[in-house]
Amino acid sequence: MSRSIVRQSKFRHVFGQAVKAEQGYDDIRVSKVTWDSSFCAVNPKFLAVIVESSGGGAFLVLPLSKTGRVDKNYPLVIGHSGPVLDIDWCPHDDNILASCSEDCTAMVWQIPDHSLTRPLSDPIVVLEGHSKRVGIVTWHPTARNILLTAGSDNLIIIWNVGTGEPLISMDDHPDLIYSVSWNRNGSLFCTTCKDRRLRVCDPRKREVVAERLAPHEGIRPMRAIFIRDGNIFTTGFTRMSQRELGLWDPTNFEEPIALLELDTSNGVLLPYYDADANMVYLCGKGDSSIRYFEITEEPPYVHYLSTFSSKEPQRGMGFMPKRGVDVTKCEIARLYKLLDKKCEPITMTVPRKSDLFQDDLYPDTAGPDPAMEPEEWLDGRDEDPILISMRDGYVPPKSRELKVAKKNVLDSRPTTRRSMSALDTNSLPLLERLLEEIQNLKATVLSQEKRICDLENKLSQYANGTA
Repeated sequence: MSRSIVRQSKFRHVFGQAVKAEQGYDDIRVSKVTWDSSFCAVNPKFLAVIVESSGGGAFLVLPLSKTGRVDKNYPLVIGHSGPVLDIDWCPHDDNILASCSEDCTAMVWQIPDHSLTRPLSDPIVVLEGHSKRVGIVTWHPTARNILLTAGSDNLIIIWNVGTGEPLISMDDHPDLIYSVSWNRNGSLFCTTCKDRRLRVCDPRKREVVAERLAPHEGIRPMRAIFIRDGNIFTTGFTRMSQRELGLWDPTNFEEPIALLELDTSNGVLLPYYDADANMVYLCGKGDSSIRYFEITEEPPYVHYLSTFSSKEPQRGMGFMPKRGVDVTKCEIARLYKLLDKKCEPITMTVPRKSDLFQDDLYPDTAGPDPAMEPEEWLDGRDEDPILISMRDGYVPPKSRELKVAKKNVLDSRPTTRRSMSALDTNSLPLLERLLEEIQNLKATVLSQEKRICDLENKLSQYANGTA
């Protein structure tokens, strides 16, 4: 008698559940701009949502604890002069957020720990280098202050936001870039493009190291993400407009590791990857469901697990980093589903009878500390993320101010063509003394700020009983 063998996996019974209505976020005017980004970003402290705004672009930033109805006069972040297209939280500082817009700029913001009391209009730094709208912004996973932007000018620029300077510029894409994803240590990134090619790029060599024409045969937009073992997971469409997912080895793009047709729909499938569980959550814009899959080393390599379904279609989605989930409830993922007028958190849970910490569900995960400085990465060093234990949960640290040390503009400004006779030579010593005094005052202010930050941290430790 034959007996079917069920695949063993601790994630086979993962189930999704929407939180109670009072634990959601209501009365949010989600942006209606026609751009295939997630419109939402979340970390263990804050929820950020791109919203409708008159006279420019804006997004809403809420502390996670501020659930319920959002006041219509709640202050927004309003620095962009055109609609905001993408936002991304810094993985190394929970108070730093990057945004990009149709106004051809990207901006980096410092969000205070408390709720905003007035609109925030002054970014820490404005990154200007694109000639058309900027549609993608994504932080480097392991190096401090490294940010990638991609625009409709088909240009990818990598910035050091600590100095506000562009480090690397790549113009290898002949058409609109749909998506960009770093690999685990940030040595490579993969892109999908309107020319139907999937590319793997080495930014420090400024070259495309591998590419594949039409991993999905349809002409509609594709998405691609690097997974933990260096393979690439893609979503796209077949020639008959069926949605499809694929798994590829970038060292051998000839044949896919796996290729799976899903359904017929117009919405682009946005993939969200959990590196610790090796699971992918697929969320289609306009869908009312979230499918999730496990990636393994055994055929068929991509295993369908289940589908979370609800009544209302989603406008966007936010994905919580693993350090923000609740380990006491065996929660392995939390997604923030954007509807027309609200945001609904959805928890993904593995049912367990024991209340003890589940080591097998929570391996050490990427923590908030960067593994290297921008100069080290630029010089060719690669480091995996610094891992932290989830055994006692994760407590976000207090806000740390991001210092932007721009180069002295006087050093690069062309000298004014004036004759010495037109210049009052007696004023030169005075100017030098003024500049010296300004520099001394700046140094004093920076040292006092550092002292204040140290004292605040000590106060916080005493308050928490950890000192």
